[in-house]
Formats: sequence, structure tokens, C-alpha cells
Amino acid sequence: MSSKSQPWRAPTGTHDVLWPESARWESLLERFSDHVRRAGYKPVTTPTFEYAEVFRRGIGDESEIVGKEMYSFEDRDGKLLALRPEGTAPVVRAYLQHKPITPWKVWYTTPMFRHERPQAGRYREHRQMGVEAIGSGDPDLDAETVWLADSFFRSIGLTRFVLSLNSMGDENCRPGYIERLRGFLVERSELLCAYHGARIQSNPLRALDCKTEECIEVTSDAPRLIDHLCDDCGGHFETVKERLATLGVSYELDTRLVRGFDYYTRTTFEFASLAIDAAQNGIGGGGRYDRLAEMLGGDPVCGIGFGLGVERTLIACDAEEAFALPENDLDVFVVDATGGELATVLVTRVRDAHMSADRAFDNRSMKAQMKVADRSGAKVALIVTDELSENEVILKPLRTGSSQRTISVDEIVPQLVEELADSGVGVGPSKIAQRQDARAREVQDT
Repeated sequence: MSSKSQPWRAPTGTHDVLWPESARWESLLERFSDHVRRAGYKPVTTPTFEYAEVFRRGIGDESEIVGKEMYSFEDRDGKLLALRPEGTAPVVRAYLQHKPITPWKVWYTTPMFRHERPQAGRYREHRQMGVEAIGSGDPDLDAETVWLADSFFRSIGLTRFVLSLNSMGDENCRPGYIERLRGFLVERSELLCAYHGARIQSNPLRALDCKTEECIEVTSDAPRLIDHLCDDCGGHFETVKERLATLGVSYELDTRLVRGFDYYTRTTFEFASLAIDAAQNGIGGGGRYDRLAEMLGGDPVCGIGFGLGVERTLIACDAEEAFALPENDLDVFVVDATGGELATVLVTRVRDAHMSADRAFDNRSMKAQMKVADRSGAKVALIVTDELSENEVILKPLRTGSSQRTISVDEIVPQLVEELADSGVGVGPSKIAQRQDARAREVQDT
């Protein structure tokens, strides 16, 4: 049956995230936001679509993202727009438009759109979490940014990953290197893959980033950009490496690492999981982009950032058995055998006290409601029954094996707080994050 006759199916390359996996996503993003906020980053939100020129100028017309994968369309006013394929260019565009005080350190979590061939962990709509720091060219900031990503992965229990590091130089030293690389590739153009063989003149750097066996073999002894850095870029890179050593961040020097976007300068880095298939093991990366603002038509300003894939990160977590699904955080389930209004009052009172609560509907039997209460994962059931006075309910612990008891409606909140504290759950809106913090501490202790 074609997709046209099945409109209830998600489009190719997209996916639904349902509970309990959605709770895991929420927990991961909550952990990320807390991690980067502690480093001085503030949240930012940019539009889902931008003028296509934002990405064409920044990423480059010769890139596969712009040439093959970007979703672009003409709106009703005849303007060429594009769904966001990456997160950095929109943030720099927002900086140029609003001119915030620098250094401007921001973080985001947002969907990205690329028309790629769907594979495990690669979707046409996927989500990234990232940071951008605009307004400083200090190599200490480079090291801090790399550390921020590295320490986040470790905080969620990942250990089997590798950090690759390189420098792409700048407008002073890279042009000379590109000419040397172009001359090297021209002599071997017939041995390159068809796509990059045709782009030697326009952008020979792309061949270094190609994953085909032909290009990897041809470029294995190509000139290395790191050997042609100017004094400023070389000194900058040496300081970055020294600071990473000070921070205890391990890395591998990868002289082929040039990333896929035109806007990168100097420091570039990528993280790859060693626990998942090598073809799809990239879990994040970033770098410095000191000329991107100029490429977008603004005044020059330095910047550096990274993006981490949510789906890929969680696949790596699965492979390492890290960052498990959070426990159900429902505190209370109200079971009502009377059909009166007390169940509504109880649920509202519990929620107003910053505890989570749910209830059954449709006048189900007591037995059916208790089954739902058990499946919900709630720690406590409040049972309303005709056998008690209108000011009493039964408090029944569902997870600890403690005995049930009859309590006054007026005592529900303090009784629940005491019961949940005894069960080690606690009360408050951040229980998932607290449990994940405890897990991270356990991982670090081992």
C-alpha cells in the first residue's frame, strides 16, 4: 500500500518518540541544559526556516548539504527559504540582527532537516543540542568548548568514544595549502570518487572528508593542512592542545578532519562512539567559525560551538548500557469507586502540592482501576470508596509493601510527602534529573 493511502504513517526519514523513550529524551535534554547553563550559556531559539542564503553563504554551495540535502522552497511571496539543516548559521544570523553584548554564549535544542538516505540513527528530521560562543577568539574558549561536550558525554555514562581534533587554519594560511592540495589531487583525479573528482577546482578540501575507499586511499599521503599553518594559527592550536591536557581531555590528532562546512576556521573537532557501527558512529562535533559573520554580510566576529545528535547519543548510550530509561515519575494514582467529585479534588490538590497525579476515567470497576494504577508506575494509590466517610480515603503504597491505611482528606498532602520520602522518591518537579545525577555519580565513582 502506498504512503498516499496511509496518511497516518510518519513520512520517510522521520520518527515518532513515544513514552517511555520520550521521558528519556526529556531527561537527556534537561541534563544538557543544566550542564551548559553551569558554564554560563543561556537558551536561544531561532526560526525553523531561514532565507536559504543564510546556509548557502555559510555552509557553501558546493557542500552536499546545500547541493543535495537541504529542504528549500519558495514561499507565497517568492522568497527562497530553507528548513534549518544545521544550527550555527541561524544563531550567527540572530547575533548580527540583534547585536547582543559579547561574549554571547547560548545553547539550543532544535530539530534539523536534511534529505538524506534514512539509516539507523540518521533521520531526515533529527534533533540536535548545541552551544555557540560568539565574540572571542581566545584559544582557552576553544578548549572550554571541547571540554563542555566531552564532559557532557561522560556525565551521562559514556566512556567508549574518541575525540578527533584538527586545525583548519585561516584566510592567511589555508589558501596556500589549498593550492598545494589541489595540485596533488589533479594528478590523481581519475582515482577519486566521481563526486569529489569533479570538485577539485571548486573545493578540494571535500576530498579529505570523503568516506569512500577511493578518496581515503588517494588522500592518505596528501599534504597536511596542519603542516602549513601560519604562526598565529599554529600558536593558537598549540595553546588549545595544552589547555585540553590541563583539563584532562584526551584526543586524537586527525589531520584529515576538515568538517563539511565552508565556515570552519582553526579548531575543529568530532566525537565518535566506539560502541556502535563505524558508518554511523558520529555523535557530535563542532569548531571555530571566525569568518561566518562576514560570509553572512555582517561585521567580523569570532565564534565557536558544537552540535550533538540526540538520536545518535542515545544509540551510543544503548550500546554502552548507559543513561537508562528513567523510572516512571508518577507519584499518585487516584482510584474512584464512587463516581463523585472527590477524585477530581484529590488529583488537583496533589498536583498543586508539586506532586504528580493521575486517575482513571469512564467509571471503570475498582479492579480495572487498580490494574491501571499498577501499570502507571505510581508509588501510591488514593482510593475513594463508599465504605468510608466523605472526608476519608485509603492511602495504599504500591511499591514498598507497606500496609494501606485510612486517612483524612485534609491530611493527604503531608501524608503523601511522608510516604514518598520513606520510599526514597522525594517530591518536586526535577525527580528525573535528580535520579540521573545519582546515576552519573555512580558511574564516576566506578
